[in-house]
Amino acid sequence: MMLCSVRDIGKSYGGTYIFENITFEINEGERIGIVGPNGCGKSTILKLLAGEESLDHGAIHLKRGTAAGLLSQMPVIEKETEVYDALLGAFAKERQLQVRLTEIEGILAREHDELKMQSLLRQYGEIQEQFERAGGYELDSRIMKVAAGLGLEPLLRKAFGELSGGEQTKIGLGLLLLQKPDLLLLDEPTNHLDILAVEWLENYLLTYEGTIVIVSHDRFFLDKTVGKMIDLDGGEIHVYTGNYTAFIKEKEKRLLIEFAEFKEQQKKIKKMKEAIKRLREWANQANPPSAALHRRAANMERALERMEKCKKPVLERRKIGLELEMAERSGKDVIQLSSVSKRFGEKGLFHEASLHLQFGEKAAIVGANGTGKSTLLKLILGEEMPDEGAIKRGSNLKIGYLSQHLSSDKEGMTILERFRSEVSVTEGEARHILARFLFYGPKVFQKVTQLSGGERMRLRLAELMHQDINFLILDEPTNHLDIDSREVLEDALAEFTGTILAVSHDRYLLNKLFPKTYWLSNKKLAGFAGDYSYARERMEVMIVKKAEGKPEALEKRIEDAENSLRQIARRIARETDGRKVERWKAQQEELERLRDELYAKLEIIWNNER
Repeated sequence: MMLCSVRDIGKSYGGTYIFENITFEINEGERIGIVGPNGCGKSTILKLLAGEESLDHGAIHLKRGTAAGLLSQMPVIEKETEVYDALLGAFAKERQLQVRLTEIEGILAREHDELKMQSLLRQYGEIQEQFERAGGYELDSRIMKVAAGLGLEPLLRKAFGELSGGEQTKIGLGLLLLQKPDLLLLDEPTNHLDILAVEWLENYLLTYEGTIVIVSHDRFFLDKTVGKMIDLDGGEIHVYTGNYTAFIKEKEKRLLIEFAEFKEQQKKIKKMKEAIKRLREWANQANPPSAALHRRAANMERALERMEKCKKPVLERRKIGLELEMAERSGKDVIQLSSVSKRFGEKGLFHEASLHLQFGEKAAIVGANGTGKSTLLKLILGEEMPDEGAIKRGSNLKIGYLSQHLSSDKEGMTILERFRSEVSVTEGEARHILARFLFYGPKVFQKVTQLSGGERMRLRLAELMHQDINFLILDEPTNHLDIDSREVLEDALAEFTGTILAVSHDRYLLNKLFPKTYWLSNKKLAGFAGDYSYARERMEVMIVKKAEGKPEALEKRIEDAENSLRQIARRIARETDGRKVERWKAQQEELERLRDELYAKLEIIWNNER
């Protein structure tokens, strides 16, 4: 059944349309991903669906009674409010019932009239039944489940105003998930989450009862969570069935077909124009000039004008021109950490951490937020000193460091000034290079402070490309980049013949480029000769083994998966809409796969115990 109809909508800013005449439908229970280059209007579509912005033309119709909830980048919460109380605000209806129950309890304690007491007890029983049906007795456990999954537990007793922007956005996500709107609208939900929180969110969304629309550049996340893709590009929209990987294949097929149709039509147009030209020449050469030939030429010209022209498809959109050239190679051993420990005051980040990188290796450091991944990079760069252990840097090292932040001492510069302060070239050469990174014309005179996150990352990549380096250190390199820019960066990193060490939560990047993984967890750094997915599997087995060989953690996850499968089976049995049945079955298959993996891991542990 249709939940939302979007018909011929258009939206402009400052008189310029970012899109117009956009049409699509959202059916109940669908999981939809929206992709497209930065600035194409993806976030605007979510705001229009949520009713937070007005249309310039067209119409959006939501099914009556549908509640839409949008993940705001900065939720509106009083600064003094404790985070736990802010999350409790998701349950306004349940709390009203709870207040009413407390009021009746107080009246009953003072009331002596038997008839009034009987009436109050009936009211109390009815309200208590409503409260129980709404899950009122489970509010705390529901909050703690979401808080644990998103890594919010350390923040629960803090005032909202004390949190960083990223932490506040995470609270907004938690609040929205607890509210459970019918139409859940998520704008880059993985931006401020670590890998474990992203994986928890994926599993949470698999059993979410409502409809979900996600704007994301996280390809791995889209593959796991959606079954329909909307591609917004150049003000046009195309809808595809399947996850992100399926969408890429189908889009490529569509573009090749459209390009062939365009070329065929161009040949036909060329022949018609040549025929029109010849007819007019023959008409003028006739004595007297031939009116019939002129009419035929005019008729053919009108037919050409009426012809619906095929738009030339963009097979290769303009992308940043990134090519990393290695300087003179370094020595064989690039970096070696031996039993390194680091603490700040009373807080110990990690101890006895060891890491060894040789020339040409590509390795990644992963782990939860706050475990010390960025601090490890600073130790390697020499910006921090270890409390214990030794750090040995190889010979002839020329390091290029891509940080999440540009240095604050150059924030007041223009793009051109900032670039030339890092790379010694003339103004003309600098402007030519910056144009390859999509900074055109007067854009180079814009202040660095005015740049978006993606633009800042592109500027830093432009600087790195023209510096003499053989060892790249990357701290969340794909943050704020759109999918096209991520793919260009991946290709450049794959071709770079030097050494790379990266901190990232982009699982697509990690699996594609880094065959060596270091996992920072519980103040220990574990090394694995494999990509992220391999390291993830090994870590799960290690965690369970450390719990004195008791497999309770896996058994709990299996129990959760079995409960979810029973819920889905009941929904399939009740459902009459064939499309919704197919979507539920897809989720059922994904959960069955997860459950079977957990059973296999549990069997390994049982075998080791024998």
